[in-house]
Amino acid sequence: MSKHSKRYIALKEKIEPNKEYSLDEAVLLVKEAGNTKFDSSVELHVRTGINVKQSDQHVRGTVSLPHGTGKTQRIMAITADADKAKKAGAESAGGEELIKDIQAGKMDFDVLVAQPAFMPKLAPVAKILGPRGLMPSPKNGTVTDDIEKAITELVKGKITFKNDNTGNIHLLVGRASFDETQLKENIHTAYEAVKASRPSSVKHVFIQNTVLATSMGPGIKVSL
Repeated sequence: MSKHSKRYIALKEKIEPNKEYSLDEAVLLVKEAGNTKFDSSVELHVRTGINVKQSDQHVRGTVSLPHGTGKTQRIMAITADADKAKKAGAESAGGEELIKDIQAGKMDFDVLVAQPAFMPKLAPVAKILGPRGLMPSPKNGTVTDDIEKAITELVKGKITFKNDNTGNIHLLVGRASFDETQLKENIHTAYEAVKASRPSSVKHVFIQNTVLATSMGPGIKVSL
């Protein structure tokens, strides 16, 4: 079993294990936990009551955080309008030559957006992109003719989310350096987006609990 640092243990001791904190209280604790040598990420973990074995209960959605995530996403665009895509904020843009780069193992991007006309040409790399969660999809807005709008939204803080194989959802909602108001607004926006993504086939309690945590800090149960 791995041992936690003295700093982690000291922070853990400040958190009552069975207490559900208010958002104000939780954000203060999160900011304290994020007092590290680097700017810690702040994550919202949502435990749902979905049955992951039922395909009609899977959760997937997008949300535009009002203050972004604090993380710069490297965006690649497969498009006929490379110049417009780069001007909107894409790090790289082009057509079939970029698909060949992916086939060759060049994966220096975090998000891939594509115009619909290029989707058939992406079929040969679907097995590369799919397992990494990088395959463009109309459901999350990464397949669109309006490439400029898609890239602009991603640059401003649009993120995608989906449940893992245990039914939990994990979202990056900011950095410890964000002020309290920014964090609270981002967290509230993310939570409302998850709540709105409830599958219609889920008849019982959808959101069972929510936890805030920094990248190297303990989890804090929060009431939202």
